[in-house]
Order: sequence, then structure tokens, then C-alpha cells
Amino acid sequence: MNLVNLAFIFIFLGFSLVFLDIILAMIKSVEKRREEKPEEEERKTEAGGVIFIGPVPIIFGTSKKIEKWMIIVALVITLVLVTIFLLQFA
Repeated sequence: MNLVNLAFIFIFLGFSLVFLDIILAMIKSVEKRREEKPEEEERKTEAGGVIFIGPVPIIFGTSKKIEKWMIIVALVITLVLVTIFLLQFA
């Protein structure tokens, strides 16, 4: 398997995971609406992300907990990218 095929597999896998997550979020939202209690509970939403500019990850989040998880995600993505890069020399 050459790197082009591997890249297409990873791209397809990424789009599939995003699509699956959207479907699961919609299902979860519908189920929550059905179970929703009359009194509103206060909810705390947290978000974060990783942006790669070249080999440098830029990490952001709304709390320290989310930022720690984004660091782990950035490290995993970096390791996968380095492994794929080194595969072409094997």
C-alpha cells in the first residue's frame, strides 16, 4: 500500500468519524429533549481545539481540563503524522 492510498483511507476515515459524530449528537439531542425536566438545570459547556500550522500545533480550550485533553490529542496527531512521514523512507 503506498502513501497516497493510506492518505485517502485516513481522509475517508476522518470524514466518516465526523459524519458519525454529527448523527450521534442529533440522536442524543432528541433523546435529551424527550427526557427534559420542566425546571432548567444550569449546564456548563466546555470546548477546545487544535490547529496545526505546519508541524506546530496551536491548542485552545475553555478550561485547563479541556486544554490538557487537547495537548494529548495534538501529541497523538503529531505522532501519527511523523509515523506516516517516516513510512515513506522504509
